[in-house]
Amino acid sequence: VFSGAGASAIACANMMIEAGVKLENLWLCDTKGLVYTGRTEGMNKYKEKFAKPSEWRTLADTIKDADVFVGCSSKGALTPEMLLSMAKQPIVFALANPDPEIDYPTAKATRNDIILATGRSDYPNQVNNVLGFPFIFRGALDVRASEINEPMKIAAAQALAALARQEAPESVTRAYAGQKFTFGPDYIIPKPFDPRVLLWVAPAVAQAAMDTGVARKPIADMKAYIERLEGLQGRSKDVIRSVVHRAKENPKRVVFPEGDHPLILQAVSQMVDEGICVPILLGEPAKIKAVAADHGIGLEGIEILDPGTVAWRQEAEDAFYDLRKRRGVTRTEAKRQIRRRIYFGAMMCRLGKADGLIAGLTMYYPETIRPCLEVIGTRKGVKKVCGVYTMVLKNRVLFFSDTTMNIEPTGEELAEIAMLTSDLVKDTFNMEPKVAMLSFSSFGSVDHPLVRKVQKAVQIVKETRPELKCDGEMQADTALADGVLAENYPWVDLPGGPNVLIFPDLTSGNIGYKLVQRLAGAEVIGPITCGMAAPVHVLQRHSDLNDIIHLTALTVVEAQQK
Repeated sequence: VFSGAGASAIACANMMIEAGVKLENLWLCDTKGLVYTGRTEGMNKYKEKFAKPSEWRTLADTIKDADVFVGCSSKGALTPEMLLSMAKQPIVFALANPDPEIDYPTAKATRNDIILATGRSDYPNQVNNVLGFPFIFRGALDVRASEINEPMKIAAAQALAALARQEAPESVTRAYAGQKFTFGPDYIIPKPFDPRVLLWVAPAVAQAAMDTGVARKPIADMKAYIERLEGLQGRSKDVIRSVVHRAKENPKRVVFPEGDHPLILQAVSQMVDEGICVPILLGEPAKIKAVAADHGIGLEGIEILDPGTVAWRQEAEDAFYDLRKRRGVTRTEAKRQIRRRIYFGAMMCRLGKADGLIAGLTMYYPETIRPCLEVIGTRKGVKKVCGVYTMVLKNRVLFFSDTTMNIEPTGEELAEIAMLTSDLVKDTFNMEPKVAMLSFSSFGSVDHPLVRKVQKAVQIVKETRPELKCDGEMQADTALADGVLAENYPWVDLPGGPNVLIFPDLTSGNIGYKLVQRLAGAEVIGPITCGMAAPVHVLQRHSDLNDIIHLTALTVVEAQQK
């Protein structure tokens, strides 16, 4: 039953008919009452299509036992009495703005079985134009459609309906003050802040245009088209996409010590669906399954291990004791520590029962990395591990190192940090590393022990890895300002400028990446740990779903290389 018979109501009614609603089941009411056969007052050819024989005359008559109400009329058109007369679990779209046909609190108080949507942003199920129109036009324009037809609009609606059944991403949760969204009576429409709407609606519209013959420039590769749309949302997706693709080619076993965290469960479930990794969740199985059930997350194909009851726990305890017995660890201490999930996960990597580890959502950085350093240790030939952030700006991608690990590195340690970071850029991101060793001096402009330390690091890198493009010491603006290096230091071999910045100490590195992230609006991937014997990456406590997926993909690619 429709309340309203203007342009929007007629358009919606026609779309419903096109989608499969039978004409005899759709009833139209306007300010004069029911549109019925033989009515002459206020009629036109558009309303006439919906006229049918009936003794009903008012909206109150017509709405009795109705399943669905669509309001495109005015405030107060639907009364509580009318709502009570509707069928079980009525669906009500009260779309009058700014005040709906029945206000949200009244409708919910009247019927506890109602599924209700309005145009209001302060209540669940907001019907918002931004969910449809921008992406309908995006899809239509990308195939140069000659028109926007009904199948294209229906494709958009069906895409939104399907997307609503997916778990809402963490970015949406943050935008709505931590509120979680799962498909149900209060969440049948995606939120306007959901970045996936573009990726679901525009391709569906484009495909419908091609299927109905109105596309003048068909899309040959829909997967590539969706990836291009992802690129419109931020260059971090361009940077990480190749890594994700490589992870899918040969998924590896990744252990997640925080196996009962809802965000980890959501990420792991998605990564299983996409074939990114083979996850292993650590924790009490009953708790993990309960948390997953509460959030509507499936655990099919996901291994769950309880460190306290796993069959080979004694093997892990013995290995940990042998490893740390000359570091003050007793048998009793070994037994206690190996029951901690972070230690157990690290030992799985050491024993070859997992290929990599992801943790840190509920722990501070030192709590996460220290057990991994104690158990997994550094790669052969590596003395110091380091932390790298990938900084994705509008016009360039930069790698900042060391931003998390070494407080006051020596010249030798700075050289190792530069080489480890360069290997990451080349092997994992498939980019040519061009390294700038940063200081407050540029090429000897200042003589100071801190400057000489960086100069020594540059010399070591050039002697050890002469093929690596690396130079310094240099100030940050010398490294990054367009044309400064080429104009003032033409002998420096960093064509196009550096993409790897090595900071002289942890203070400058940590402050530098946070300033660029907050003030320049850089998208950040990391921290990425370099130099471990097995790939280990530490999540930030405010990481979102994409952060977990991206770092896991990096972990898998590193494991493939090992």
